[in-house]
Amino acid sequence: MSEAEQTQGTTGRLLAGRYRLGEVLGRGGMGTVWRARDETLGRTVAVKELRFPSSVDEDEKRRLITRTLREAKAIARIRSNGAVTVYDVVDEDDRPWIVMELIEGRSLADVVRDDGALSPRRAAEVGLAVLDVLRAAHREGILHRDVKPSNVLIADDGRVVLTDFGIAQVEGDPSVTSTGMLVGAPSYIAPERARGHRPGPPAALWSLGGLIYAAVEGVPPYDKSTAIATLTAVMTEPLDPPKNAGMLEDVIYGLLHKDPMHRLDDAGARALLTAAVNAPDDVISRPKVAEPTRTMPLPSASGGHLPGPQVTPGLHPAPHPQGGLPGGVGAGHGMGRTG
Repeated sequence: MSEAEQTQGTTGRLLAGRYRLGEVLGRGGMGTVWRARDETLGRTVAVKELRFPSSVDEDEKRRLITRTLREAKAIARIRSNGAVTVYDVVDEDDRPWIVMELIEGRSLADVVRDDGALSPRRAAEVGLAVLDVLRAAHREGILHRDVKPSNVLIADDGRVVLTDFGIAQVEGDPSVTSTGMLVGAPSYIAPERARGHRPGPPAALWSLGGLIYAAVEGVPPYDKSTAIATLTAVMTEPLDPPKNAGMLEDVIYGLLHKDPMHRLDDAGARALLTAAVNAPDDVISRPKVAEPTRTMPLPSASGGHLPGPQVTPGLHPAPHPQGGLPGGVGAGHGMGRTG
């Protein structure tokens, strides 16, 4: 048995003389989340264990440990009901274990898969909750680079929680370097990130738009056969019009604008989502119908009228032929695993 296998957590193990490991709640490539009992305070917690692959070298171990500690520190700085509370970080087996608040519930991805797409009102509520976490994170200089349905938990009591800050970009953190690798789920990666540009808060808002789209439509806004094809579509293809968005159509198009300079900002998204949450039942789910084209006369300098431009209220601007970004920059940025 390898050293890595010998140091894995096991059910019943007492961690740091305090946390009794119970059942496994989830597994990933680099970690396992356990249900555990805090025997000092008598409460149930979640413990995230960092696991090393058997072939990992010492440099990679140090990188993974740094990432885990960075995640714990990032979450601890965020003041929002939609962020998990970090209780403790334990150092055992020469690696950190994060002790966190236990959220009883399912991911948004599981809810949509098992129960079907959300109603526009519930999707707006989820969107507002995620927006609150993103705003709190951005105030702390933290950019969550993996906003997607599987990283949003819907607690049994209805609370919405954004999880997994493991690949977050933290302003001023010297341990974060640019490697030329893309991280995150391709369907929810903003066009500017796909093009290799340094992301900012608008990139997270793009991902939120994709999440809201997936919540009401049941599928991501862009989902091709491969990661490269998906990223190409994100950069260059127009959005498939949502069919079930109702009042959320404007916020979806606004957040999924390919040019970050023209993308809906936090305040604009908040106003539209709040309006949807508060709308009457017969309004929020109503498909948006464009008004007929009208010619609006403009006054001339002589006091008469000149023919004005045609204005079509309610319709969205056509996407830029090169994906909404100036200069027609093409793909070609190196990328790594984007799952």
